[in-house]
Parts: sequence; structure tokens; C-alpha cells
Amino acid sequence: MDKPGASFRMAIPDGDDRERRMCERCDFIDYINPRVVVGSVATWEDRILICKRAIEPRLGFWTLPAGFMEMGETVEDAAKREAQEEACADLELERVLAVYSIPRISQVQVMFKARLLNPDVAPGPESQEVKLVKWDDIPWAGMAFPSAIWALKNWKSVEGRTDYVPFSNPPDSEHLTR
Repeated sequence: MDKPGASFRMAIPDGDDRERRMCERCDFIDYINPRVVVGSVATWEDRILICKRAIEPRLGFWTLPAGFMEMGETVEDAAKREAQEEACADLELERVLAVYSIPRISQVQVMFKARLLNPDVAPGPESQEVKLVKWDDIPWAGMAFPSAIWALKNWKSVEGRTDYVPFSNPPDSEHLTR
């Protein structure tokens, strides 16, 4: 947030290689960096937790429990908080499933493979509906975000395995980096 009387300009700071927002009075550099989104593919037995969005963007579409990491949180704490906020769900995180870099929207997304501690889920304030679905019942055409689809497909490809290396952007994601 700008301080009263502050005036910013775009300039390349000494020793830097790109334009930054800088205060014209004191040369303070206002670094604007990508946002971190954290979420999970959370399962109970053979079913996957999905949430129908009650907020924009993509109101009314399905997604995985995920959202922006808060200051002072670990990625693990953020994934558990998002599952609790969106689906009243308690998770045990197994391991990182994938990390997606999406420069077009200045996001880094960290997705976990997780297990629900119990099947009792309910919509939180950001969800219209939540449910546990089998793989064949995922509403693919109604999914909100490409990264949720990537994470689901990544999860399916490592189902039952613990020896995998976390995924990065899948080959079909090239268009998202432009």
C-alpha cells in the first residue's frame, strides 16, 4: 500500500536487470513477486475430495481444495488450512505431488497428495458443495482450473506409489506460460 505522499516510478535499480516499482523520494524498491497457491488431492479410500466454488473466479465450477498461502505459513499448513476452510476437512499430507509454474498469472502452485483423516466433509464459506467422488465420476467438463485437472491426472499416474518424483508443468501446459 502506498504511503501518503509517496510517489512511485518504474525504473531499473542499480545492480538489477529489470524494471521495478521504486519510490521517487527514497528509492525504496517495491518488489512484486509471484503468489503461491497451495492445495491437495485428498482421498478417502477410493474417492477424491472436490469442492464446488462459491466465489469468483469460476463460481459454480468444481476444483480441489486450494488457495493462496498466507504470510507466516508453511506450504503444509496452508494446504491443511485450505482443506479445512473449503471443505471442513482434516488432512494428513503424504508428500508433494506437483509444483506448477504459471507465469501468465504470476503463480506457483504446490499440490500435495493427501489422505482425509475421516470422510466427514461439508462446505465451508468458499464452497457451494463438497463431495467425495470416484475417479470415473469426476466432472471433468465442470472443473474450474487447468492446474486442478493436471493435479488429478498426476495423482492418478502415481496412485498407490510412494517412489515418484513430484511433477512439474505437464507437456500440455505450454500455452499457459505465454
